[in-house]
Amino acid sequence: MARVLLLAAGGLAREAASSILATGDHQVAGMLDDSASLWGGKVAGVPVLGGIELAAQRSEMLLVCAGPGRARERIVRRLAALGVGPGRYATHVSGTADIGSNASVGPGSIILSGCVLTCDVSVGKHAVLMPRVVLTHDNAVGDYATLAAGVVLGGNTVIGPTAYVGMNASVRQGLSVGEGATLGMGAVLLVNQPANSVWAGNPARALEHASSDQTSPKQSQSDHSSMAAQRAAGSSWGNDHDEDTSLSA
Repeated sequence: MARVLLLAAGGLAREAASSILATGDHQVAGMLDDSASLWGGKVAGVPVLGGIELAAQRSEMLLVCAGPGRARERIVRRLAALGVGPGRYATHVSGTADIGSNASVGPGSIILSGCVLTCDVSVGKHAVLMPRVVLTHDNAVGDYATLAAGVVLGGNTVIGPTAYVGMNASVRQGLSVGEGATLGMGAVLLVNQPANSVWAGNPARALEHASSDQTSPKQSQSDHSSMAAQRAAGSSWGNDHDEDTSLSA
């Protein structure tokens, strides 16, 4: 059983800690977070030992638990500059997940309770699958992608790197969600979604175009659908979008 440090002490870290405890695949040694106000205290009963860069001075395996994919990517880049290599990252798969024998899950990825990966499914590095995500045959989930609770993908679907798919969204077979795109909660995607775009609705449609460093869509008071997309990309993570700012390189 490997000892792990959870990086970024927000909602996802609390969920990962609970899932790890229930599964028993790792031992959580502590959390690291750049918010100095947390140092020396505990989050969900787990001690916060110091800032993110302390990981480079320690020997435990690591799980990056920032909610937005681009925040996870920035943390990995920061630590790589300090000499932390890919071999330091653990993978967590909940004991209640149903993982096909020929599915692959990359280092640093987190798969929470009730997820299903059927056959010939590929999940990249540092991806996050929240509870009850269903991936079917030949799905490919890119590095740092985030699939919120209840997402269902038809066969031969591709989710691009750092993309976010909101709660209970579904994607028709053979389609793709582009790199950095946001698909709002409850959306039904019937055509390919371009990179760095924000779509929502049934059927899903374009709402606005995201900038290359955007982690959540900009709220529009006049567009209820745009607000729904923002909530899908942000509020389900608790304070993780606030953490994104402090964790930037």
